[in-house]
Amino acid sequence: MAEDPSRRRQEIAALREGVELGLTVIDTAEMYADGESERLVGEAIAGMRDRVFLVSKAYPQNASAKRLPRACEASLDRLGTDRLDLYLLHWRGSVPLAETAEVMERLVAVGKIVRWGVSNLDTDDMEELVAAGGEQCQTDQILYNLTRRGPEHDLIPWLAERFIPLMAYSPVEQGRLLAHRGLTAIARERGVTPAQVALAWLLARDGIIAIPKAGSAAHVHENRAAADLDLSDTDLALLDDIFPGPPGPVPLEML
Repeated sequence: MAEDPSRRRQEIAALREGVELGLTVIDTAEMYADGESERLVGEAIAGMRDRVFLVSKAYPQNASAKRLPRACEASLDRLGTDRLDLYLLHWRGSVPLAETAEVMERLVAVGKIVRWGVSNLDTDDMEELVAAGGEQCQTDQILYNLTRRGPEHDLIPWLAERFIPLMAYSPVEQGRLLAHRGLTAIARERGVTPAQVALAWLLARDGIIAIPKAGSAAHVHENRAAADLDLSDTDLALLDDIFPGPPGPVPLEML
């Protein structure tokens, strides 16, 4: 979002339409479009802030006790709000996880954020985070879709055991999944789109929040319809055949 100024009005309309349809989780980051994405989101949610669950993410170099409060304030300013519902470490950097967890808790205590989590952390990172005082981590936002099923081997079970929901980004592999022949065939049989099948597959799984990008109102409506698509056991089995799960441990992938 916000990388092409000519699409700004359309993207704002898409975000507002999503809220009207009940798609109230909005995910952004200070990195996206060098902060302009947060400004766009802030403009879109003006007048409806209390209807939105607002998520943003901090660069790893800003995850220290000194810099994270400033980064948070800058995000809040660009978003035009007084708090974030969820604030994430975008990926792991050189700042110790214990330090990041501690300053996140301080931001909760002063009301700048309601809760915090992480993004792109694998199982060993999550274990280290919890051992370092990060037991209040509320989510791990990771790359997870039909073609990126590696987390099913260890990370997803680890999160599920601790009742930590997973946020799945790039649920249609940045659009690349849409041309997959097998997925297209299933979608055609069901009279839906490949994107809707890919999203419905994610939504059928417990403890998973899908965050697809939608830059137009039509795309938002397509995504919303995926929430009402019930895949049959046959559909799910066929998807498992086409997109098999991992046979063993797979390092967490990123985009």
